[in-house]
Amino acid sequence: MAHPNASARRTVTLLGSTGSIGTQALDVLARHGDRFEVIGLSAGGAHPRLLAEQVVATGARTVAVADRAAGAAVLEQITLVAAERGLAGLGVELLVGPQGVAELAGRGADVVLNGITGSVGLRPTLAALAAGSTLALANKESLVVGGALVRAAQVRPDQIVPVDSEHSAIAQCLRGGARGEVRRIILTASGGPFRGRSRDEVVTVTPAQALAHPTWSMGPVVTINSATLMNKGLELIEAHLLFDVPVSDITVVVHPQSVVHSMVEFVDGSTIAQASPPDMRLPIALGLSWPDRLDPVTPPCDWSSPTAWTFEPLDDAVFPAVALARAAVAASPTHPAVYNAANEECVAAFLDGRIGFPAIVDTVERVLGEHDGAAAPAGLTLEGVLAAEAWARTRAHEVLARPAGRH
Repeated sequence: MAHPNASARRTVTLLGSTGSIGTQALDVLARHGDRFEVIGLSAGGAHPRLLAEQVVATGARTVAVADRAAGAAVLEQITLVAAERGLAGLGVELLVGPQGVAELAGRGADVVLNGITGSVGLRPTLAALAAGSTLALANKESLVVGGALVRAAQVRPDQIVPVDSEHSAIAQCLRGGARGEVRRIILTASGGPFRGRSRDEVVTVTPAQALAHPTWSMGPVVTINSATLMNKGLELIEAHLLFDVPVSDITVVVHPQSVVHSMVEFVDGSTIAQASPPDMRLPIALGLSWPDRLDPVTPPCDWSSPTAWTFEPLDDAVFPAVALARAAVAASPTHPAVYNAANEECVAAFLDGRIGFPAIVDTVERVLGEHDGAAAPAGLTLEGVLAAEAWARTRAHEVLARPAGRH
């Protein structure tokens, strides 16, 4: 399939359309209808009415629903919404189950935006790459978990365009110099809602407090990950894989204002930063239109009033998740998958009120320490990754079931 060019109207398949990334992506797409045509949407199925409204509004010809049981409800809502708008005979094709989502991702749209949360996004990521689509990747977990598998699945250079604000910033900054001139990447972190607190002060925090992010509006899993800084650990692994930079050359710095989204330091001592108000529509738009920029997307920084940006070192003692990510990369090709899978189980337990906040990272550390990466098959395989994930989820449940996991 040919690489989409700037003059053509790009076809887009959007995975995770009812989530935070998906709804913001549809806002961008609606305002640039002359540049894009939405041909496919997918969602989990928990919000059939919203998904139906999106299908009707975009005219998408195919919809995939990960939850098989929700498929009939989605079709029913599409019929109802179409009738309300005086439309009939839309002829929407329905795909169901995780394999249906992967099938949709692999149908060869010019751009596939993967906004799915969690490692369930791995198969759609691989399918989109195999089909030759540009992959606008917001599902960092699929790259973290898949690692070399995802990199090897690319059929052309730079097929993956990052949608995380930090990695989008890095990609933009890297335009300022050759790869051989890069000394290190500086990955910025907001610090989350508990920045500056001691470990004792985070012991009693509640899910509601952890979900109150000071600068970003995101889904619950990503927001909790931001509070523990597990999200920054995942982003460190993602940056290592996307830009082929050793984790030792990636520095994490806390920037509470979330305006400088990341930086690249070059060998001559120059540092290039990308700055914009915290709005995910900007990296989403770049993911859809890369290497071009859309006009307009978001308001720029306001230079008419005094402002200040601050940067602080990361407190590894209170927030050890980033150090754990470095250790996972160094340990084995399957350790990052264990890191992510154990964390997903712990976040679900925390949101359900079954464990305390510090137990999230403590449990991930314990499960990582018990994983035998040497037992994985020679060379990273999909089966090996899935087996490591399954083991990590089971082991995390076992650890959390014990009283010691409730601290």
